[in-house]
Amino acid sequence: MDKEASLHGAHRDNHTHRDVNGGWLRPAVFGAMDGLVSNLSLMTGVAGGAVDRNTIVITGLAGLAAGAFSMAAGEYTSVASQRELVEAELEVERRELRTFPKDELAELADLYVSRGVEPELAREVAEQLSKDPEQALEIHAREELGVDPDDLPSPTVAAVSSFGSFALGALLPVLPYLIGATVLWPAVLVALAGLFACGALVARVTARSWWYSGLRQLLLGGTAAALTYGLGTLFGAAV
Repeated sequence: MDKEASLHGAHRDNHTHRDVNGGWLRPAVFGAMDGLVSNLSLMTGVAGGAVDRNTIVITGLAGLAAGAFSMAAGEYTSVASQRELVEAELEVERRELRTFPKDELAELADLYVSRGVEPELAREVAEQLSKDPEQALEIHAREELGVDPDDLPSPTVAAVSSFGSFALGALLPVLPYLIGATVLWPAVLVALAGLFACGALVARVTARSWWYSGLRQLLLGGTAAALTYGLGTLFGAAV
């Protein structure tokens, strides 16, 4: 028994799971990755047209600003719309709990019955949970809408974080030019290193190894930059 208890305690203490939602890491890394790929591709496309250094720098800074503001505005609108929809549905549920409390209680009991709870026990549980209106709303929201009323996403936080992560990623290919580089290859090397690092970080929320995720992102970003450079060269020659 002591051995079993010891094994159970060890299992309990070490029984952790990977963060399947990614928390803050996933959107932050993907935002930075988006900024990296889009601005690197934009700059290499312009550089392929054989323009001067100042034009490439201005293009990179303009791409950073435009992309970051676009990401922030899009994220704010998306999250705000989602939040407003959820709040409207919560108000519907709140009104139903107030107007038809018995029906809502029966609905909750039926839900627990469908999950294998004995009908009598399911009814008792539903009655206990429904005594507090706010608790009842929270339970119905979780079960019917799949949301937590106390943990709705913030549009402002989403917009600011998207702006910051995109801008950080988009800054990397511009940085070598800002500190004195006059040719494209330092910007490309810095950006590719950033892409590998972002890919490796993504591996923290996936089952892939860090080197696989890093190389995959480096290959994808590098291919995009190479294609846009080729298009820039082609268009520059044509013009």
